[in-house]
Amino acid sequence: MNSSPSSSIRAMSSGAVMHEISIVAGLFETLLEQARDHNAREVTSVRLKVGLLSGIVPELLASAFDMYKKGTIAENAALEVETVPLGVRCRACGAESRKEDFVLACPSCASPDLEIVQGTEIVLEKIELEIDEGAPGETG
Repeated sequence: MNSSPSSSIRAMSSGAVMHEISIVAGLFETLLEQARDHNAREVTSVRLKVGLLSGIVPELLASAFDMYKKGTIAENAALEVETVPLGVRCRACGAESRKEDFVLACPSCASPDLEIVQGTEIVLEKIELEIDEGAPGETG
């Protein structure tokens, strides 16, 4: 554990954008807090749900995660990213649908008056930790 997350980020290629780096920095605050709260020895897995319209590029997020985790308790952690499709509700007829394209018209009535109901989120769905049995502060 000889490198810090910030030195890893400085070494990251210029292809990664600041948005993904800041998302990963916030994610690591949560990971480290959860690991500390549960007396974890290691973070082994992280699962995120990322909306299609979240503005996050999953490949860049994975690259930022891989660089940021070096030298941390999550150094060997696997990242799983599930893409959440765009979900819309028509304000005219009430129909809900998932959109694979960006043609924003209701498939039932063709109205363009749609409300986005999913696809803009980023959710930390699951963290897997390796916990030492009998660690101080652990309750039995």
